[in-house]
Amino acid sequence: MDTSAARAAIFNRIRQAQNRPAEPTQSELDEVKQYLANHAAGPRPDLGDDLVARFCQQAERTSQTLDRVATLNEVPEAVARYLSGLGLPKQAIAWKTLDGLPWQPAGISVAFRKPVNEDLVGVTGCFCAVAETGTLMLLSGPDTFSSAALLPETHIALVPVSRVVGSIEDAFALAKAERGELPRATNFISGPSRTGDIEQTIVLGAHGPYRVHVILITGA
Repeated sequence: MDTSAARAAIFNRIRQAQNRPAEPTQSELDEVKQYLANHAAGPRPDLGDDLVARFCQQAERTSQTLDRVATLNEVPEAVARYLSGLGLPKQAIAWKTLDGLPWQPAGISVAFRKPVNEDLVGVTGCFCAVAETGTLMLLSGPDTFSSAALLPETHIALVPVSRVVGSIEDAFALAKAERGELPRATNFISGPSRTGDIEQTIVLGAHGPYRVHVILITGA
């Protein structure tokens, strides 16, 4: 469901109540940029010299599973091994940005579209990964739809090691440097969906995938 019109109407009412024009002026945008540039960073923990090792450690603590390949072209074979190990059909939906990988030779049927209820496996990339918490940062877009990581019960995420950053602050700084501003949906994923609402017993997959499998790509 497209909520763009409702979102725009809400922001418009807020700006009207503040006696501001419907769209931010250049001076407002400059003020925001100046504030961000002058805002001192808060204290951060020492994450060590090996951010990839720290990410792997934290990812495993949040019930994610890990695999490594050297190149992007090796990803389909890694996905096939993972699905076979779970006894799952070699079928998935994936981001359109992954269309060029050799899925068919690996024996995997991949549809590059948003998932529907029957889709069990979603394959995505990520904008970056956060070593401090083992978190994946995903930015939505026409070819990188959020639902691919949220609806299927198994989420497979591709993480180039060059995109592993230290902290959440580093992730936001990278997005600002490369994108200028965040998209409508920015998702931070730290392992499978879980809840402890019923008798404080942790249950995986309550509100999303109950498996998150990360494939690290050392040559990307």
